[in-house]
Amino acid sequence: MFDVVYEDGTRSSNRKVSAGVLAGLDGDAPARGIIEAQDREIAAASGRARSDVKSIVRSPQKVANDDSGVDRKVRGGGKR
Repeated sequence: MFDVVYEDGTRSSNRKVSAGVLAGLDGDAPARGIIEAQDREIAAASGRARSDVKSIVRSPQKVANDDSGVDRKVRGGGKR
């Protein structure tokens, strides 16, 4: 997922791009073209064009906060 900043200062967060496209030697470079193509499709459907893309960066990964630091009991009924 990518965060996009447009020339007019607007921002779009967590834009999805297929991981298979990003697997080549070009790294994240193809993401720009894909996001621009998505924007063109959205503009055609909505009748409102987006500003040009200024920058694209990977969205920060969210870390699941399910570990509260408390030791949990191991469940199971068998003897050791």
